[in-house]
Amino acid sequence: MPGGRLTQQERQQIALGLADGLAYAEIGRRLDRPTSTITREVMRNGGPAAYRPDLAQRATGARARRRRPAADARAAVRGDGRDAEAVRDYEEAFAAVFMQGGLPRMTARVLAALYATDAGSLTAGELAERLQVSPGSISKSVAFLEGQSLIRRERDDRRRERYIVDDELWYQSMIAAAKANEQMVVIARQGVAVLGPGTPAAARLENVARFMDFVSEGIVRAAEQAREILLPAPAKPEETPEDAPEAAPEAVLESASGEAPEGV
Repeated sequence: MPGGRLTQQERQQIALGLADGLAYAEIGRRLDRPTSTITREVMRNGGPAAYRPDLAQRATGARARRRRPAADARAAVRGDGRDAEAVRDYEEAFAAVFMQGGLPRMTARVLAALYATDAGSLTAGELAERLQVSPGSISKSVAFLEGQSLIRRERDDRRRERYIVDDELWYQSMIAAAKANEQMVVIARQGVAVLGPGTPAAARLENVARFMDFVSEGIVRAAEQAREILLPAPAKPEETPEDAPEAAPEAVLESASGEAPEGV
């Protein structure tokens, strides 16, 4: 049943699907489950290469027993009207996507948690409480994220360090991807020179270089054009009577006399 907990039989079907090389979306369709559910299940239990249904079943039970009191407490104190369990599940699904992109699990959870806050910032203590982990785990994760320019740190008015998600994360990621592609272009064209122009191997590498060059140029151009979408919209100043446009003379005349001016 979609939305309920995965059963042991479903976890066995996931393992079979992974062994057959099926995509998460296809496994989800076969089980009538969202793709995000399959992605989160696999990534939190070792990834596609190490997923074991029996271990996943036991780990899920253990997590549920550990987090039930904390989860109940968090649900009781939420003041924003959001469903605490739905938010937690969303953060885990978001983190699973970051993990597919190469981030370690805890680092991905920290980044997802920051994005899911209205303020876009949390202290180390708030992160540790939210994710129910040790402060040491948070310290390692934020150090990695800061080194990748994915978050920044500032001190608030209470002199506490706050970790802030960068609004330009996606722009920076696109530019980094373009730079990685540029390195592929360079190495592919070096191969053309080494293997000899006109040979099948050199032709193959030249095609790779041309393709990646074209893709990189497109990524940079699109990222630059769309960059402003990521920035907060400036607040519109309220219009004051002094800023209001003056009425046309004809409109003033009509208002005063109750009659339209000649020619209207």
